[in-house]
Amino acid sequence: MIQRVQTIWMLLASAAVLLSLKTSFYSGTLITDNSFHSVMGIDSYGLMILTVALGTALFVNIFLFKHRMLQFRICIFALLAECLIIFLYFSQIKNYSNGNFSLWCALHLFILLFIFLAARGIYKDEKLIKDSKRLR
Repeated sequence: MIQRVQTIWMLLASAAVLLSLKTSFYSGTLITDNSFHSVMGIDSYGLMILTVALGTALFVNIFLFKHRMLQFRICIFALLAECLIIFLYFSQIKNYSNGNFSLWCALHLFILLFIFLAARGIYKDEKLIKDSKRLR
């Protein structure tokens, strides 16, 4: 399990997803009351539930090493879920009159990269197993 490099990628992605709950994505002035506020993962229930579910799914996915195709499918769904999370962050930004992106918003790009690298590693493992079975 730990010998596979995609395990490391999934562990990094899971940690980054859970870290993104408490880090700021965007900071600015709200349109409604002119107060300075930051957009974080714990601000809306939908965003928080989706983020926690994604982090948990990636962590559980590490232990499914005997079912590579299931792992691969979960990684693909995790990529789609992370894209949805980024879309939800951007949909919350229109409530702000002015502001700027935080440095922590790059964390979501790293999450996408980590999940992609894990999926690529799982795919390579599955291809190697199929090729070795064919040679027998």
